[in-house]
Amino acid sequence: MKYLKIRSQLIGLVAVCLLLQMTTLLSAQEAKQQTHKAPLSKMELKTGDSIVFLGDSITHQCLYTQYVEDFFYTRYPKMRLKFHNAGVGGAKAWDALARFDRDVAAYHPKYVTVLLGMNDGRYQPFNDEIFLTYYEDMKELISKIEGIGATPILMTPTMFDARAARLGKRKRDPAAVELYNSVLAYYGTWLREVAAESGFGFVDMYSPLNNITITERQKNPQFTLIRDAIHPDPPGQVVMAVALLSDMNVQRQVSRVTISKKANGEPAMAARGGKLSDLKYTDDGVTFTWLADSLPWVVPEEAKLGAELTKLGHRMSQESLSIHDLPPGRYELSIDGQVVGQYANTALARHVELQGNPKTPQYQQAMKVALLNQERNAGPVKDKRNSWRAFQSYARLKREVDAQGDQKDEKKVAQVAQLDKRLEDQDRVIQESEAAAKALEDKIYEVNQPVARKYVLKKVTAAKKK
Repeated sequence: MKYLKIRSQLIGLVAVCLLLQMTTLLSAQEAKQQTHKAPLSKMELKTGDSIVFLGDSITHQCLYTQYVEDFFYTRYPKMRLKFHNAGVGGAKAWDALARFDRDVAAYHPKYVTVLLGMNDGRYQPFNDEIFLTYYEDMKELISKIEGIGATPILMTPTMFDARAARLGKRKRDPAAVELYNSVLAYYGTWLREVAAESGFGFVDMYSPLNNITITERQKNPQFTLIRDAIHPDPPGQVVMAVALLSDMNVQRQVSRVTISKKANGEPAMAARGGKLSDLKYTDDGVTFTWLADSLPWVVPEEAKLGAELTKLGHRMSQESLSIHDLPPGRYELSIDGQVVGQYANTALARHVELQGNPKTPQYQQAMKVALLNQERNAGPVKDKRNSWRAFQSYARLKREVDAQGDQKDEKKVAQVAQLDKRLEDQDRVIQESEAAAKALEDKIYEVNQPVARKYVLKKVTAAKKK
């Protein structure tokens, strides 16, 4: 009996130990799970927040960044954000580190989008050593972004168009042409893993460009969004802007207005994205006043193909108007006295979309915003970015000279001194460029404010036969 009692106690003790071990293990697993971060799903922004677009020549083009700015100028006209393009042609991740303090941290960003990798892969088949350099420099860059209290939004390198490269005049290594787009896919896949594990933002720039290209080549084998194989043209940059905004889950709809009649014949309305007033059903149509909260997102003429390919208006900027209980027939819609189109009563009952109609006053207002921002980016913003080219040359050469130790190349030492001399004027150029850019942005915020507009829908009377 004594043996059985001791045995029972031992079994109980073992059970308790096992239970404690399992509890400890489960607690450790739960703790580990709790440390996992959810990737950033959307940008939370308010007036005064700053966004820095960090990158290479594709950012230096001031195009996808411009179109993203256009979106915020028109979608949130009451919220004034600060945008800073920090792209430099030819930049690698190390170059971004070299100018980080003055070109990124100085703008106190809430978010920093990072588009680097195109140059880091060095336009050759995959190389472990080259990738390791990119890996180490990007990890340091991400750490610096976190160190200033900003959230990184990591973006995959864009597409390398091998067909465009083969058709171009520039001589390239055939193996690099065949494989480089795959190298960029590898780099982007790693970035996605970093973003997912660390709770950063992530934008897939690579897939939309590749997917649209292969779809369009089913109709036209010569199609490209990247004529030089590396730098997306304006339509391609619209694809990039849509990718960034889509992956960051911005507010997609401008407005939705639905008008109908109650059972007693009185007009009824449901509206999102603005304020509807003075609604009346007339003998031959409907009239009302509409004050929208925002404007449609439009892009300059040279970029419109990108808007069509991405269905930008429908997906990202819809202005929906639905009017029910109209007698059969066709109806003419005018806004502030400007005729914008004719629609059947059945089409109006389903809904019509106005965001892409260049005849509407709100579209024309939004285009003025886009053209002012185009002037801002092509002028002072690009002037500022060009000033950083000299710094990049200086930083690279100085790094090389410093690595030579006591046996320095005197010719290169002299070149460093010359570049340093040129940079004495950089702060002045930056300040003047930023002042000019702000002056244009002030004009944008005068133009981008929505105004109340009078809508008149009137039945079209058939012409009498003679």
